Amino acid sequence: MPAEPSLRMTARETIALLTGAAGFTEHRPSPRTLPLDGPLGWAGYDAARERAAERTGEDESVVYGTGVVGDRECVLLAFEFGFLGGSLGQLTGDRLEAAYGLALTRRLPLVALVATGGSRMQEGMVALTQLQRVAAASARLRAAGLAQIAVVRDPTTGGGWATVGAGADVVLALPGAQVGFAGSRVRPPDADPYAYSAEGQFAAGQVDAVVPGAELPGTVALWLRALGAGGVGEEPRSAAPLPRARPSSASGLPASGREAVERARSSQRPRAEAYLADYFTVRLPLHGDRCGSTDPGLLTGFGLRADGQPVAYVAQCGTATRPAGYRAAARTIRLADRLGVPVLTLVDTPGAANDAEAERAGAGAAIADTFAAIAAARVPVTTLVIGEGGSGGALALAAPGNTHVTADSYFSVIAPELAAAILKRPPEETGATADQLRLRPQDLVELGIARSIVS
Repeated sequence: MPAEPSLRMTARETIALLTGAAGFTEHRPSPRTLPLDGPLGWAGYDAARERAAERTGEDESVVYGTGVVGDRECVLLAFEFGFLGGSLGQLTGDRLEAAYGLALTRRLPLVALVATGGSRMQEGMVALTQLQRVAAASARLRAAGLAQIAVVRDPTTGGGWATVGAGADVVLALPGAQVGFAGSRVRPPDADPYAYSAEGQFAAGQVDAVVPGAELPGTVALWLRALGAGGVGEEPRSAAPLPRARPSSASGLPASGREAVERARSSQRPRAEAYLADYFTVRLPLHGDRCGSTDPGLLTGFGLRADGQPVAYVAQCGTATRPAGYRAAARTIRLADRLGVPVLTLVDTPGAANDAEAERAGAGAAIADTFAAIAAARVPVTTLVIGEGGSGGALALAAPGNTHVTADSYFSVIAPELAAAILKRPPEETGATADQLRLRPQDLVELGIARSIVS
């Protein structure tokens, strides 16, 4: 078994790890001449640059060019932390802007291998404003429908994390890497170091996966396959195929509303994991809402089917969906739409979480944003209701005109127990209320809510 790559690999070692024998073609921007000791005239700055060049063999803190990872060509940019801490100065900004521009011109995805301490003090505000250049270049790639993947190495802090790193579509991190806006020398002395680690950022939903170095080439290659389709001005992909119904302990269609609800709530019926495992040969999860939270009851990501077709997925797992789940869903749908990848949603929730914490976390706004993401999507969205369809918390993930149901599902404006309570009916009338709501799979097809019952 090959040795685990070092956490502090050089820029070129990290590029070589991903490209292997396929190699790498370096590019350079048009040269620029800086004033003596930089734009601030910082005494000793030129000498420090010369020492960094002698130590690393590089003349700036970023290397960029084109290469092949797996079977996909991409633009790679890598930070050299040994060159003044991988800091961003004016010449670094030139290279970063050129790297994004190269990806835009050649219509290639961009993979950023980040290791930086932030903006370069010796260039002052001139260095800080390079972040605006990076943000603008990244926005141009997004507008063109081109994917951006970041691999955050040790350390990734400051403006480099807040632009090239956290601004990517997919953020992967090496185990044990220091990751955070505040570097170790400027954060509060009593701050929990876990919050500034790759693992801590994953727990907070800011990183999609923590990937051991030995697995990085294969993981990035899969992500490039999953994200590398479509784009603005290109033909959208066909709709995601419907999943097959998974084996259930029940047979036939429910005879009553009560039976439909009981079947949907049964612990014996198949759940989202079973459907996703059958549907995809490869799954690449997206993790978290990028606002500091996660919802373990909602799965999002991209996957590859047996024929190589990429499909984005959003799947409820039978629990009340929390605001973080809806934000993660909206993020995934918008990313898929921008990249031209069709979306599959699996609906299975008793409803949106309605506790005080959910309200404080912005449940209403998160649900509204999910409705908006599906309504605005230009790619086809396919929905299969596999269990409970609980009110607006479920409808937010349902595709208008392309929703299908299984025999183990129901969809209702409100749970029958709550409907009976609102109507001041005794509990024994819950079944009759369920019948009145016409929530069975066959009712939903007849009402035009669902297109078909998947068998």
